[in-house]
Amino acid sequence: MTEAVLHSRALYIKQQRKFFRTFCVLLVLLLMTIVLGIFLGPASGFIDSIERAFNQEPSLIKELVLNIRLPRVLLGLLAGGGLALAGAALQILFNNPLADSGLIGISSGAMLGVITGTFLLKLIPFFQSFFESYPLFFLPSLAFLGALFLGFLVYRISLSHGRIQIAIMLLAGVAVNAFAGAYSGLLITLLNDEQLRSITFWSMGSLNGATWPIISLLSLLVLGASSYLYSFHKELDALALGEREALYLGVDTDKVKKTVLILSAVICGPLTAFVGVIGFVGLVVPHILRLFLGPKSSSLLICSFLLGGVFLVLSDIVAKNVVAPSELPIGIITSIVGTPFFTYLLLKQKRRLS
Repeated sequence: MTEAVLHSRALYIKQQRKFFRTFCVLLVLLLMTIVLGIFLGPASGFIDSIERAFNQEPSLIKELVLNIRLPRVLLGLLAGGGLALAGAALQILFNNPLADSGLIGISSGAMLGVITGTFLLKLIPFFQSFFESYPLFFLPSLAFLGALFLGFLVYRISLSHGRIQIAIMLLAGVAVNAFAGAYSGLLITLLNDEQLRSITFWSMGSLNGATWPIISLLSLLVLGASSYLYSFHKELDALALGEREALYLGVDTDKVKKTVLILSAVICGPLTAFVGVIGFVGLVVPHILRLFLGPKSSSLLICSFLLGGVFLVLSDIVAKNVVAPSELPIGIITSIVGTPFFTYLLLKQKRRLS
């Protein structure tokens, strides 16, 4: 008995040390990424930007750094961190490494909400006046409702005798994503040219719209929802053992499932409204960290937020510099990285089943 206790304690200490080392490395990477994001851009080279900043050119510091690049970097950190943390929580909840906000309909629902809102602006004067009065809340609110609706639809379809059937969940995700795509395509054909160009570029993801009011709103929503989601890490650990085992441990599994889905919609809905549809962040980042940290939820959620932010800001740096002075949609960069990794996950899952 004593040996078992000592072994468990040694294993716990080893895991804590691994988490601490990973956390420190990610924190250093985060700080380096922030510096690169601020000083590296198409307007000037990295060294040139630093020299101008230290020469104290007020216009450069205020306009380029404080009002353009810093908000963009912070938006990338919030978006990448939020998407990765939500993806990690959903993978634990569904006990499947292929689950994320895109695959189970949350991102598609948010896109559906935004495109519906854009169409309503054109069609109904009341929505136009509401948007003009509350521009920061109109589209994010519709994105949240759309994400919540499709997320719960997939959840209800995949629920059988109180348990989630993973195969049905993935197929339901494919079905609702197809429906959202068809519905959005129908509405897009009814938009004018200006709205069509805006929606097309937005749908591929961009951090171009970063402003301080948007950062303030998203900080409140994403950080608040992420903190609340993290508070369920013990319940998620219990669910990772299996739903029946979690029930034996006293976990209200229905409450945890609904709460995680709602919080994921709170995170992903407004983010999608402001940065567009950015795929694979919530899929790739948690899986990479799981290889190093193991399945423990508390470590995985914290480090997913940090690495997700680093990954998206680095992707944005590539997107805005690789074809400068033009800019690639950031979703193209994340898809280039994520698609091969997603294929690897599928092949790995196939080998495991065979």
